[in-house]
Amino acid sequence: MRGTARRISGTALATVVLGAGLAACTDGEEERAVPCTDGTYAWSDVRRSEELTELADPIRLEKRTASYSVRLKPVGDTDVRPTVSGTPQGVRAADVIEALGKHLRVEEPLADPGERDVPKEGLGHVFEAATGDLKGAYYSWGYRKGVEADFVYACGSSESARGHVRTWEETGTGFLSCASDPSELNSGRRAAHESCPAGSEAAKAS
Repeated sequence: MRGTARRISGTALATVVLGAGLAACTDGEEERAVPCTDGTYAWSDVRRSEELTELADPIRLEKRTASYSVRLKPVGDTDVRPTVSGTPQGVRAADVIEALGKHLRVEEPLADPGERDVPKEGLGHVFEAATGDLKGAYYSWGYRKGVEADFVYACGSSESARGHVRTWEETGTGFLSCASDPSELNSGRRAAHESCPAGSEAAKAS
């Protein structure tokens, strides 16, 4: 599961130079496919989202417990992968996603087309808590912080390619007491609403 330490920012429209790739470029009157090392991306309409992707059954611990393990169950689509539409000729989808990551100045790479947000078998992740003093009602969940954007890729005098990227910058899990303040994450507040007793502190802001 990807880390949760990413914090990114970026403008809605900028140009990023692609270090390698292939595209159709014009050489005098003769048009032929040649290596294109100076293609550029112009990014626009960058959007971010946060979704609840996994949820544990309600947790009720009647006696003090040193540690607890719970399996998270997938919520909604269990086969979400990063996608790129309109990939420029000769450029990999992973290259486009990497270029978006450079534009956004992410600390860790954005998810590439080979990644999934939940395990392939659709069983969900297992979360383990070991605080040494667990008692009462708890909730546990998984989330995905998605990012998508439109792009225009230009190379020489060839026609620009237009496309769209959908990937994510972060996935993570949480485990909190229903008696604690509501989670700072929208996904956490939704999870508390689904799992915690009615009227509990964590579910108040859901």
